[in-house]
Amino acid sequence: MNIVLIGCVEFSYTSFKHLLTLKDINVVGIITCRKSVFNADFRSLEPLAIEKKIPYFIANGNNQDEIATWLSELKPDVIYCFGWSYLLKEKILKMPRLGVIGYHPAALPKNRGRHPIIWALALGLKETASTFFFMDEEADSGDILSQKTLPIDEGDDALTLYSKLSAVAIEQISEFTLHLKNNDFPRITQDHSKANYWRKRAKIDGQIDWRICSRGIYNLVRALTRPYVGAHCIFGSEEIKIWKTEVVDPQTKDFDNQEPGKVLQVDGLNIVVKSGDGALRIIDHEFKTFPKEGSYL
Repeated sequence: MNIVLIGCVEFSYTSFKHLLTLKDINVVGIITCRKSVFNADFRSLEPLAIEKKIPYFIANGNNQDEIATWLSELKPDVIYCFGWSYLLKEKILKMPRLGVIGYHPAALPKNRGRHPIIWALALGLKETASTFFFMDEEADSGDILSQKTLPIDEGDDALTLYSKLSAVAIEQISEFTLHLKNNDFPRITQDHSKANYWRKRAKIDGQIDWRICSRGIYNLVRALTRPYVGAHCIFGSEEIKIWKTEVVDPQTKDFDNQEPGKVLQVDGLNIVVKSGDGALRIIDHEFKTFPKEGSYL
Protein backbone atom coordinates (compact mmCIF):
# COMPACT_ATOMS: atom_id res chain seq x y z
CA MET A 1 0.00 0.00 0.00
CA ASN A 2 1.36 3.40 -1.01
CA ILE A 3 1.13 6.21 1.54
CA VAL A 4 1.86 9.91 1.37
CA LEU A 5 2.40 11.60 4.75
CA ILE A 6 1.64 15.28 5.34
CA GLY A 7 2.95 16.91 8.52
CA CYS A 8 5.44 19.19 10.23
CA VAL A 9 5.36 18.45 13.98
CA GLU A 10 7.11 16.01 16.31
CA PHE A 11 4.25 13.52 16.03
CA SER A 12 4.46 13.67 12.22
CA TYR A 13 8.14 12.76 12.48
CA THR A 14 7.47 9.90 14.90
CA SER A 15 4.74 8.59 12.60
CA PHE A 16 7.04 8.83 9.57
CA LYS A 17 9.73 6.77 11.29
CA HIS A 18 7.15 4.19 12.38
CA LEU A 19 5.61 3.82 8.92
CA LEU A 20 9.04 2.98 7.56
CA THR A 21 9.10 -0.12 9.78
CA LEU A 22 5.75 -1.57 8.65
CA LYS A 23 5.70 -4.55 6.30
CA ASP A 24 4.32 -4.08 2.77
CA ILE A 25 3.89 -0.34 3.35
CA ASN A 26 5.56 2.12 1.01
CA VAL A 27 5.91 5.77 1.96
CA VAL A 28 5.98 7.19 -1.57
CA GLY A 29 5.95 10.87 -0.71
CA ILE A 30 6.23 13.46 2.04
CA ILE A 31 4.67 16.91 2.24
CA THR A 32 6.19 19.14 4.90
CA CYS A 33 7.58 22.64 5.41
CA ARG A 34 10.86 24.17 6.52
CA LYS A 35 9.47 26.54 9.12
CA SER A 36 6.20 27.22 10.90
CA VAL A 37 4.71 30.13 12.82
CA PHE A 38 1.82 27.93 13.97
CA ASN A 39 3.41 24.94 15.69
CA ALA A 40 5.43 25.13 18.91
CA ASP A 41 6.32 21.45 18.36
CA PHE A 42 7.42 22.06 14.75
CA ARG A 43 9.68 19.54 13.07
CA SER A 44 10.36 19.35 9.36
CA LEU A 45 10.22 15.91 7.73
CA GLU A 46 12.60 16.99 4.97
CA PRO A 47 15.86 15.67 6.54
CA LEU A 48 14.45 12.16 7.05
CA ALA A 49 12.91 12.14 3.57
CA ILE A 50 16.31 13.02 2.11
CA GLU A 51 18.01 10.35 4.21
CA LYS A 52 15.55 7.68 3.07
CA LYS A 53 15.51 8.95 -0.54
CA ILE A 54 11.75 9.52 -0.47
CA PRO A 55 10.26 12.21 -2.74
CA TYR A 56 9.13 15.27 -0.81
CA PHE A 57 7.33 18.55 -1.39
CA ILE A 58 8.03 21.71 0.61
CA ALA A 59 4.81 23.64 1.12
CA ASN A 60 4.96 27.42 1.28
CA GLY A 61 1.76 28.45 2.98
CA ASN A 62 -1.50 26.93 1.84
CA ASN A 63 -0.52 26.26 -1.79
CA GLN A 64 -2.89 23.33 -2.31
CA ASP A 65 -3.10 23.54 -6.11
CA GLU A 66 0.64 22.92 -6.34
CA ILE A 67 0.39 20.14 -3.75
CA ALA A 68 -2.42 18.47 -5.74
CA THR A 69 -0.38 18.57 -8.94
CA TRP A 70 2.59 16.98 -7.18
CA LEU A 71 0.40 14.32 -5.55
CA SER A 72 -1.24 13.33 -8.82
CA GLU A 73 2.04 11.89 -10.05
CA LEU A 74 2.48 9.68 -6.98
CA LYS A 75 -0.95 8.02 -7.03
CA PRO A 76 -1.10 7.19 -3.29
CA ASP A 77 -3.63 4.68 -2.00
CA VAL A 78 -4.09 6.77 1.13
CA ILE A 79 -2.81 10.03 2.57
CA TYR A 80 -2.01 10.44 6.27
CA CYS A 81 -2.26 14.06 7.44
CA PHE A 82 -0.84 14.32 10.96
CA GLY A 83 0.16 17.75 12.26
CA TRP A 84 -0.91 20.22 9.58
CA SER A 85 -2.41 23.66 10.13
CA TYR A 86 -4.65 23.83 7.06
CA LEU A 87 -7.90 22.13 6.12
CA LEU A 88 -7.47 20.20 2.88
CA LYS A 89 -9.61 20.95 -0.16
CA GLU A 90 -11.84 18.46 -1.96
CA LYS A 91 -9.38 18.06 -4.83
CA ILE A 92 -6.82 16.51 -2.49
CA LEU A 93 -9.31 14.70 -0.27
CA LYS A 94 -10.70 12.72 -3.21
CA MET A 95 -7.37 11.89 -4.78
CA PRO A 96 -6.41 8.68 -2.90
CA ARG A 97 -8.78 5.72 -3.25
CA LEU A 98 -8.91 5.16 0.53
CA GLY A 99 -9.19 8.83 1.44
CA VAL A 100 -7.18 11.10 3.71
CA ILE A 101 -6.70 10.13 7.36
CA GLY A 102 -6.42 12.94 9.88
CA TYR A 103 -5.49 12.94 13.56
CA HIS A 104 -7.02 14.80 16.49
CA PRO A 105 -5.95 14.15 20.12
CA ALA A 106 -9.44 14.48 21.60
CA ALA A 107 -12.58 12.39 22.10
CA LEU A 108 -14.40 13.26 18.88
CA PRO A 109 -17.12 14.29 18.27
CA LYS A 110 -16.43 16.31 21.42
CA ASN A 111 -13.66 18.88 21.55
CA ARG A 112 -13.08 19.56 17.89
CA GLY A 113 -11.00 22.55 16.91
CA ARG A 114 -7.79 24.16 18.08
CA HIS A 115 -5.15 23.28 20.70
CA PRO A 116 -6.78 20.06 22.01
CA ILE A 117 -3.95 19.10 24.37
CA ILE A 118 -3.72 22.59 25.84
CA TRP A 119 -7.47 22.98 26.30
CA ALA A 120 -7.86 19.52 27.86
CA LEU A 121 -5.29 20.34 30.54
CA ALA A 122 -6.36 23.95 31.05
CA LEU A 123 -9.96 22.85 31.60
CA GLY A 124 -8.91 20.12 34.03
CA LEU A 125 -10.38 17.23 32.02
CA LYS A 126 -9.90 13.77 33.51
CA GLU A 127 -9.56 11.94 30.19
CA THR A 128 -9.00 12.52 26.50
CA ALA A 129 -8.62 10.36 23.40
CA SER A 130 -6.42 9.66 20.42
CA THR A 131 -8.63 9.79 17.33
CA PHE A 132 -7.96 9.09 13.65
CA PHE A 133 -10.68 9.96 11.17
CA PHE A 134 -11.43 10.28 7.47
CA MET A 135 -10.95 13.94 6.65
CA ASP A 136 -13.56 16.05 4.93
CA GLU A 137 -13.64 19.78 4.23
CA GLU A 138 -14.79 20.62 7.77
CA ALA A 139 -12.67 20.57 10.92
CA ASP A 140 -12.49 17.18 12.68
CA SER A 141 -15.94 16.09 11.51
CA GLY A 142 -15.25 13.03 9.35
CA ASP A 143 -16.00 9.37 10.06
CA ILE A 144 -13.87 7.85 12.81
CA LEU A 145 -11.38 5.16 11.84
CA SER A 146 -9.79 4.54 15.25
CA GLN A 147 -10.25 6.01 18.72
CA LYS A 148 -8.70 5.12 22.06
CA THR A 149 -9.36 6.95 25.32
CA LEU A 150 -6.73 7.53 27.98
CA PRO A 151 -6.75 9.16 31.41
CA ILE A 152 -5.25 12.55 32.16
CA ASP A 153 -3.41 12.15 35.45
CA GLU A 154 -3.17 14.92 38.04
CA GLY A 155 0.56 15.21 37.43
CA ASP A 156 0.36 15.29 33.64
CA ASP A 157 1.49 18.36 31.77
CA ALA A 158 1.72 19.26 28.08
CA LEU A 159 4.86 17.21 27.52
CA THR A 160 3.77 14.06 29.36
CA LEU A 161 0.29 14.08 27.82
CA TYR A 162 1.77 14.69 24.34
CA SER A 163 4.07 11.71 24.88
CA LYS A 164 1.27 9.46 26.17
CA LEU A 165 -0.98 10.35 23.25
CA SER A 166 1.83 9.77 20.77
CA ALA A 167 2.56 6.31 22.17
CA VAL A 168 -1.09 5.29 21.93
CA ALA A 169 -1.40 6.79 18.45
CA ILE A 170 1.57 4.84 17.11
CA GLU A 171 -0.11 1.60 18.21
CA GLN A 172 -3.27 2.70 16.43
CA ILE A 173 -1.36 3.48 13.24
CA SER A 174 -0.01 -0.08 13.17
CA GLU A 175 -3.50 -1.48 13.61
CA PHE A 176 -5.49 0.61 11.16
CA THR A 177 -2.78 0.67 8.50
CA LEU A 178 -3.07 -3.11 8.32
CA HIS A 179 -6.86 -2.84 8.09
CA LEU A 180 -6.63 -0.26 5.34
CA LYS A 181 -4.16 -2.43 3.44
CA ASN A 182 -6.61 -5.35 3.66
CA ASN A 183 -9.56 -3.11 2.77
CA ASP A 184 -11.24 -4.13 6.04
CA PHE A 185 -11.74 -1.08 8.22
CA PRO A 186 -14.51 0.68 10.18
CA ARG A 187 -16.07 4.06 9.38
CA ILE A 188 -18.00 5.32 12.39
CA THR A 189 -20.14 8.37 11.67
CA GLN A 190 -19.77 11.09 14.27
CA ASP A 191 -22.81 12.30 16.17
CA HIS A 192 -22.57 15.97 15.24
CA SER A 193 -25.16 16.93 17.86
CA LYS A 194 -22.54 16.16 20.53
CA ALA A 195 -19.82 18.28 18.95
CA ASN A 196 -18.25 21.40 20.39
CA TYR A 197 -15.39 23.44 18.95
CA TRP A 198 -12.45 24.75 20.92
CA ARG A 199 -11.36 28.19 19.73
CA LYS A 200 -7.91 29.40 18.82
CA ARG A 201 -6.00 30.57 21.86
CA ALA A 202 -4.42 34.02 22.06
CA LYS A 203 -1.47 35.29 24.09
CA ILE A 204 -3.79 36.80 26.70
CA ASP A 205 -5.14 33.31 27.44
CA GLY A 206 -1.72 32.41 28.83
CA GLN A 207 -1.54 35.30 31.31
CA ILE A 208 -2.07 34.17 34.89
CA ASP A 209 -4.92 35.83 36.75
CA TRP A 210 -4.04 35.31 40.41
CA ARG A 211 -7.67 35.95 41.39
CA ILE A 212 -8.84 32.56 40.12
CA CYS A 213 -8.54 29.34 42.11
CA SER A 214 -5.22 27.59 42.67
CA ARG A 215 -6.30 24.55 40.67
CA GLY A 216 -7.22 26.73 37.69
CA ILE A 217 -3.81 28.40 37.68
CA TYR A 218 -2.06 25.05 38.11
CA ASN A 219 -3.98 23.66 35.13
CA LEU A 220 -3.12 26.67 32.97
CA VAL A 221 0.59 26.41 33.73
CA ARG A 222 0.79 22.66 33.06
CA ALA A 223 -1.21 23.11 29.84
CA LEU A 224 1.21 25.67 28.41
CA THR A 225 4.50 24.28 29.65
CA ARG A 226 7.20 23.00 27.30
CA PRO A 227 7.08 22.23 24.38
CA TYR A 228 4.49 25.03 24.23
CA VAL A 229 4.95 28.76 24.84
CA GLY A 230 4.54 28.83 28.62
CA ALA A 231 2.10 30.66 30.87
CA HIS A 232 3.21 34.08 32.04
CA CYS A 233 2.62 36.72 34.68
CA ILE A 234 3.51 40.39 34.91
CA PHE A 235 6.10 41.59 37.44
CA GLY A 236 6.64 45.33 37.25
CA SER A 237 6.92 45.97 33.53
CA GLU A 238 8.30 42.51 32.72
CA GLU A 239 6.54 39.45 31.34
CA ILE A 240 7.76 36.39 33.25
CA LYS A 241 7.39 32.83 31.99
CA ILE A 242 6.05 30.32 34.52
CA TRP A 243 6.73 26.69 33.64
CA LYS A 244 5.69 24.69 36.70
CA THR A 245 3.67 25.23 39.88
CA GLU A 246 2.17 23.20 42.68
CA VAL A 247 -0.85 23.88 44.85
CA VAL A 248 0.09 24.71 48.44
CA ASP A 249 -1.77 22.69 51.05
CA PRO A 250 -4.25 25.18 52.58
CA GLN A 251 -3.77 23.51 55.97
CA THR A 252 -0.17 24.66 56.18
CA LYS A 253 -0.94 28.37 56.50
CA ASP A 254 -3.84 30.80 56.83
CA PHE A 255 -4.13 32.76 53.59
CA ASP A 256 -7.62 34.18 54.08
CA ASN A 257 -6.58 37.79 54.72
CA GLN A 258 -4.05 38.05 51.89
CA GLU A 259 -4.78 39.53 48.46
CA PRO A 260 -4.44 37.47 45.25
CA GLY A 261 -1.09 38.00 43.55
CA LYS A 262 0.77 38.79 46.77
CA VAL A 263 4.14 37.09 47.22
CA LEU A 264 3.83 35.23 50.52
CA GLN A 265 7.20 33.53 50.65
CA VAL A 266 10.47 33.28 48.71
CA ASP A 267 12.32 30.08 49.54
CA GLY A 268 15.43 29.51 47.45
CA LEU A 269 14.22 29.34 43.86
CA ASN A 270 10.60 28.76 44.86
CA ILE A 271 8.04 31.55 45.19
CA VAL A 272 4.70 31.17 47.00
CA VAL A 273 1.94 33.43 45.67
CA LYS A 274 -1.61 34.00 46.93
CA SER A 275 -4.39 32.83 44.62
CA GLY A 276 -8.13 33.36 44.74
CA ASP A 277 -8.69 30.47 47.13
CA GLY A 278 -5.27 29.61 48.57
CA ALA A 279 -1.72 29.72 47.28
CA LEU A 280 0.61 28.26 44.68
CA ARG A 281 4.31 27.53 44.76
CA ILE A 282 6.12 28.56 41.58
CA ILE A 283 8.81 25.94 41.01
CA ASP A 284 10.12 26.55 37.48
CA HIS A 285 10.17 30.11 36.17
CA GLU A 286 12.24 32.79 34.42
CA PHE A 287 12.49 35.47 37.11
CA LYS A 288 15.82 37.26 36.73
CA THR A 289 15.12 39.57 39.65
CA PHE A 290 13.23 37.73 42.37
CA PRO A 291 10.15 39.40 43.84
CA LYS A 292 10.34 40.18 47.54
CA GLU A 293 7.91 38.89 50.12
CA GLY A 294 4.99 41.29 50.29
CA SER A 295 5.32 42.44 46.67
CA TYR A 296 2.70 41.68 44.02
CA LEU A 297 2.59 39.85 40.70
